[in-house]
Amino acid sequence: MTTVGSDESAPVTVAEVLETRGELVAQQWAELPLFRTVYTSGRDASVGAAQRLVGVLAEVARNDRLDDSSAPGFDRVRPHLGQMVAARSHAGASLGQITGEVSELKTPLLSIIRRELGDGDSDAAASMAAVELMGTLRVVVMEIALSEGAEVIDRQRQQLLELSTPVIKLWDRVVAVPLIGTLDSARTQVVMETLLQTIVDQDAAMAILDITGVPMVDTVVAQYLLKTAMAVRLMGSECVISGIRPQIAQTIVQLGIDLGDITTRATLADALAWALEKSGVTVVGEV
Repeated sequence: MTTVGSDESAPVTVAEVLETRGELVAQQWAELPLFRTVYTSGRDASVGAAQRLVGVLAEVARNDRLDDSSAPGFDRVRPHLGQMVAARSHAGASLGQITGEVSELKTPLLSIIRRELGDGDSDAAASMAAVELMGTLRVVVMEIALSEGAEVIDRQRQQLLELSTPVIKLWDRVVAVPLIGTLDSARTQVVMETLLQTIVDQDAAMAILDITGVPMVDTVVAQYLLKTAMAVRLMGSECVISGIRPQIAQTIVQLGIDLGDITTRATLADALAWALEKSGVTVVGEV
C-alpha cells in the first residue's frame, strides 16, 4: 500500500515522506528527549523546532549524498542542531548522550514510513535512506560538538595568555610587562596587542619589557622582543628591555643578536629609574 506521492508506480523517497508527512514526524519528534529537554517553554516550541528541522531535512534528502555531512543542504541543518547541541551540553549532557538522543529520531520516522508505504520496495528504499540520513545527522552532531569544544579550548587559551601577560602601571605614563615563562608567537602577539592598547589608554610615554622571568633568550625570542619594541616606538613611546642577566647577555653576544638601539637594563628597578629620569622625575636614593 502506497499512500504517499501521486505516482503509485514510482518509488517513494524519504524526501517525499518528510514533505507530505512532515507535520506527523514533527509531532512525534517533539515528544522525544532531544526536543523536550531543550524547548522547555512548552510543546508548541518543541513542535515548531521539530518542524523546522524536518523542513531542512526534506531539502537535504532531495540530493543523492545522504551519507556525506559536507553535502549541500547540511549547512542549513547545522544551525538547528547546533542550538540543541549547545543547550544539551550546557545542561551537562555528554556527547554520547546527545548522539543517542539524535539516534532516537530514527524510530518515529521509520514507523511512519512503514505505516504509510506498507511492505515493498518503496518501504525498503525509503527506510534505508532514512537510516542513512539519521546516521549522517549523528556525524553532524559530533562535528558540531567537537568544533565547539575546540572553540572553548581556544577561548580559554586566549584568556590564559591574557592573564599571563598583564600590563602594569608603575608610574604616571610609565607601564611595564613582566614576562614569565617561554615566549612564542601567539603569546608575543597578545603581549604586543595588550601593551599597545594600554599605551593608548594610559597615554604612556615609557614601556618596560621585563624578561627577568624568561628562562632563555634565543634568536626567535629576541626577534619577538625587537618587534614589540619597534611597535611601541611606532606608537610614539620609548621602550626599554629589563632583566638582562649575565647569562642572557652572554647568549645574546654568542648568537650575534643585534638589539639595535633598544635600551636595556639589568633589572626592572634600573629600567624604572631610567624611565623616570627620561620623564623628568628626580630619583633620590634607590628605586
